Order: sequence, then structure tokens, then C-alpha cells
Amino acid sequence: MAKIEDFNFNGKKAIVRVDFNVPLDENGNITDDTRIRGALPTLKKILEDGGALILMSHMGKPKGKVNPKLSLSQIREAVAKALGRDVKFAPDCMTAQEAAKDLKPGEVLLLENLRFYPEEEGKPVGIDKADPAYEAAKKEMKERQKEFAKTLASYADVYVNDAFGTAHRRHASTAVIADYFDQQDKMLGFLMEKEVKAVDNILKDIKRPFTAIMGGSKVSTKIGIIENLMDKVDNLILCGGMTYTFAKAQGGNIGDSICENDKLDLALDIMKKAKEKGVNLVLGSDCVAGNQFSNDADTQICSVMEIPEGWEGMDAGPESIKAFRDVIVPAKTILWNGPAGVFEFDKFTTGSKAIADAIVEATENGAFSLVGGGDSVACVNKFGLADSVSYVSTGGGALLEAIEGKTLPGVAAIEGK
Repeated sequence: MAKIEDFNFNGKKAIVRVDFNVPLDENGNITDDTRIRGALPTLKKILEDGGALILMSHMGKPKGKVNPKLSLSQIREAVAKALGRDVKFAPDCMTAQEAAKDLKPGEVLLLENLRFYPEEEGKPVGIDKADPAYEAAKKEMKERQKEFAKTLASYADVYVNDAFGTAHRRHASTAVIADYFDQQDKMLGFLMEKEVKAVDNILKDIKRPFTAIMGGSKVSTKIGIIENLMDKVDNLILCGGMTYTFAKAQGGNIGDSICENDKLDLALDIMKKAKEKGVNLVLGSDCVAGNQFSNDADTQICSVMEIPEGWEGMDAGPESIKAFRDVIVPAKTILWNGPAGVFEFDKFTTGSKAIADAIVEATENGAFSLVGGGDSVACVNKFGLADSVSYVSTGGGALLEAIEGKTLPGVAAIEGK
């Protein structure tokens, strides 16, 4: 596998898989350009070496159909401004042969949304999995996906994957395309390298104590990560909406709080496993409850085991915050995924802000801190603390699957594994 820092792109055409799936407002204006800025070191290296740059990305979920609201033409000017040069646009990613051929060193071409073609994701369209013909359709789509990837590969001499956010998917542009480049002509971009290194720091180079903070509303979506972390962490904080599933599992009255009633046994099993493995499991003991799911709600602090009817837990309470802080500040390795409350409402940001502040303090004391997952990233950005932790991951699903111990197809395709 080639290393981007050692590669000379002079006279080469590089096709780069970026993650420019940026949020847009109703007028097509970018509301957060973090992902574009994150790719700049890779893109500028190629251009400054004297290479030509072909950018490919997805946006949204058009499900294999052209959708003008998800056209990458909307971000062309923003990309041009970020790169400080003109960006050409190919309105169809499959008919860009001439545009790619005519591209000169230092020039940039942006391809239209890859997911306007079902071949990018490689899933059969318009046929149910229960249909007897599904397997045949799946096999046919796999062949079409190869041809799709082969066409994209034909535009360039070199392939660079810098889209960690999609590295957990075996899509045409994230994995299959790598088969059409020799080992010395495919590589990870700078952003991908940083992401992979950050995950390795968390999973393979652990400085203790190791504290993981898992938030969010559902235990079920985090169970794989929780189980994998059980063998690695010293302290495991479970907070956010899943708090109330654990409280109810232990016989608590949780009022109208969010709860996975079919996961009560799972919650008790997690508590049992933590005890068996010697993991200090920290659950919220009190909460800020609201009488409606709104920033205008009346609030009260109560035990998570005694939330009145008509009220729901919306944020961590002061006792919980102190317990969280007590295991975060002394930590030397920290992973945070998921908020402690409904941080979208300013009235219920206290718990998440306290976690972020404790992580910053630990980082200042020498801890390695990794924040990942959309809501956690939004948290640190909202509080203006993104630059005060060790690393903020751009990949939600990819980061979580990596932490679960799964192989990421986008990385494996480059590394030849």
C-alpha cells in the first residue's frame, strides 16, 4: 500500500473518494462545511504536487435515482472556494470520460452524486428480499457494480480513499474500485489515516484508566460496541436515553421517559457482565425531567427510579454529572459517543456540556480523547470545544463498527486484506 505523504502526484490524475455529504438548507446552501475542510490536506497535496484531481462523493439517499435536491452541483462553488481554484463539474458520473481525459495538472473535476446510480451501493432495486428472484438480482447487481467501479477507475491513474464516514460500506467507490488499481497506485488520504490511527489508539494502544462514555437513546444500537468495550475499558458510563431502560429493568418508575421495553433483560445482562469482568459501570442516578419534550418544558430534578407520571428524563442530574466526572477526569484514554441528554434544547445541555468539559480537562492532563458519532461531534462543536480534545472523528457508523472490532471494507480494500 502506498503512503500519501511519500507519493508524488506530479503528472498523475487522482480520483479521490471524499465524503462531501454536507448538510444543506432549503436554498441549497451548506450549513456545516466540516467535511469539506477535513479533506483539504489530501486534495491540496495532490494539486501542489502537480496532479489533476477528480472528486467523487455521495449526498443523501437518492436510492439510485436522480434527485436535483441532492445534486453535488450545489456545492461546487464552496469546494472551489475552499481549494482556491475553479472546479469543473461532470453532470453524470458515468459519462465523464472526456472531461477526465482533458483535465490538466492543477485542475479539478467534481463528479455528480454517485448514488444517482444504484450500482454505487450495489443493492437490487425494486425487488423484495423475500422474492425468490432476489438472489439472482443480487448477483446481477454485483456484476453491474464492478462495471460501474471499473468506469470510475478508468478516469484516473491513482485512487485515494479519504472518506472514513463511508469506509464501513463495500460500495463501488469506497472498496470495489480499489481492485482496478495496482497496490502502489492506491492509498488512504490524510483524513483516513488520522481516523484509522485514532481508532488504533483507542483499541490497541490503551493508556489506563480507560473510560468510555456511551450515550444516546437506545441500548440496542450500541450493544455491539458495549460488548466489545467490556474487555477493554476500566470504566463504562452509559447515559442519555438508555438510562431509563436500565432504570426500568431494575424496577424503577420512569414516567414517560424513553424506554426499550423489549431490552430490559439485555440491560440486566450488561450489568451482570460488567460485574463479572470487573468493569466499573456508571449509570445515571438522577435526572432533569421535563413535563413535555420541548425547550419550554417545566423541569424538576428527580431520581431516575422515581420519575413522576407525565414527566420524562431529558438530561443528567447533578449527582449523575458528579459520578461521570469522577471517572472521566482521571482517565488516560477516553472514548465518547452519544450525548447525556436532549442537547438540541438549550435547557437540557448541562449533562453533555459537563461531560465535554471533563474530557477537555482530562485531555489537558495528558489523556487521549476520541469523540465520535454525529451527536457527540455536534455537542463539542456546539460548545466550541472541538479543538480541545485529541481527536474528533468524521465517521459515525464507520467509527462505531471499527470500535466493535469489525473490518472496514474501505480500509481493507486499500491495504489489500
